[in-house]
Amino acid sequence: MAAAAASVVAEAEGEEVTNRQVILKRYVNGCPTVDDMEVVAGAVRLAVPPGSAAVLVKNLYLSCDPYMRTRMTRHSETSNFVPDYVPGKQVLDNCSVCKVVLSGHPDFKPGDLLWGVTGWEEYSLIPNPVFCHRINHQEFPLSYYTGVLGVPGLTAYAGLFEVAKAKKGESVFVSAAAGAVGQIVGQLAKLTGCYVVGSAGSDQKVNLLKTKFGFDDAFNYKKELDLNAALKRCLPHGIDVYFENVGGAMLDAVLRNMRHRGRIAVCGQVSQYNLERPDGVDLFQLVGKHIRMEGFLVSEYAGDYSRFEEEMARYLKEGKVVCVEDVAEGIEAAPAALVGLFAGRNVGKQVVAVARE
Repeated sequence: MAAAAASVVAEAEGEEVTNRQVILKRYVNGCPTVDDMEVVAGAVRLAVPPGSAAVLVKNLYLSCDPYMRTRMTRHSETSNFVPDYVPGKQVLDNCSVCKVVLSGHPDFKPGDLLWGVTGWEEYSLIPNPVFCHRINHQEFPLSYYTGVLGVPGLTAYAGLFEVAKAKKGESVFVSAAAGAVGQIVGQLAKLTGCYVVGSAGSDQKVNLLKTKFGFDDAFNYKKELDLNAALKRCLPHGIDVYFENVGGAMLDAVLRNMRHRGRIAVCGQVSQYNLERPDGVDLFQLVGKHIRMEGFLVSEYAGDYSRFEEEMARYLKEGKVVCVEDVAEGIEAAPAALVGLFAGRNVGKQVVAVARE
């Protein structure tokens, strides 16, 4: 379990040790289940290839993100922006926080704390750590680098300011607002001087939006019989900026409430990931209202990361931004944690603690 994984690596260099890994058993149709994945007992040798720039890392925290569901279905080569997982043999991968065990790379040494993409496993050998980033702010919980100081935080920052170009005095609506990205979007919009409303799937999450994250208003979409009416109630003058996380019926209702020259930053559409045929949306609304709706990939804004990291670290230190995490303990808990995202069981950013330092 996690306690065993948390022990400091004491084995001799070159020794083979157990490496528990999460693999996809089969391609998924509909909602994923825990049985679609399996935790297997792999093995890893505590070594890096001689003369290589590889690093061997011990994974500490794994990030659970809804986009992983899109990789669990077989796609054509052009229909998915990241490769599908390969059932039966490939270890799932995603962003994580890790500690360097051995290194052949001149920029990293044993003991360094990094974040980047690794396997869902206890140890990962990274042949070329070009996309690994050093953790610069160890005064915060390391898990923050799977969320507010990592890809979800940068996604919120880039989507709100670079894509949607939110400005002081505008009305901003955020769906899935209590999640890893949404909670940061709302707080950044408030710091900008926007009026901010969010939707979430439980009264507990709605309360968090209003009391902890400082949203001006929020509603539980599961209790609303008419989403269009809910948006008109909370945003009677319309929506300037919509940060889109869910798609489907919510997007359709939002389009009817957008203001002229409104902007929509499309981050994700979690309500659609488990459907064989996506819900229809009245996109003609974009025409009459001159709405700009733009999808984006956070990787396009990787060059902004250093600036974002320092700005977000300052907000955290000053208490202007806070975050909520939902931490599952042990790599065995990873499949259930991922599946739980689609039932809304998580409150805040979902993280799996493989090992604690």
